[in-house]
Amino acid sequence: MHVRKTIEQVLDEKTGQWMAIPGVAGIAAGTSKGKPCIKILTTSNPSEIKEKFPSTIEGYPVIFEETGTFRAIGSN
Repeated sequence: MHVRKTIEQVLDEKTGQWMAIPGVAGIAAGTSKGKPCIKILTTSNPSEIKEKFPSTIEGYPVIFEETGTFRAIGSN
C-alpha cells in the first residue's frame, strides 16, 4: 500500500528547487475548497510561472497567488 507524503514532506523536498525559479517569492501550505494545497507565491503574473509546475504534486493541487516582492520589516 502506497502511503501519501504529507504536504510538509513535499514542501521540504521541493522548496529549494522551486524558489530557484525566477518570479517565485515563496512556497506555502494552504487550503483550497477545504482541502490541503500547495501555494506558489509569485512576484509577477502567475500565468507566466504556471507552465513550470504541474497542476498537482503528490496529489496536492497547486495554486498560484501573486503577492509581489517580500521585504523584511525595517529594510530599505
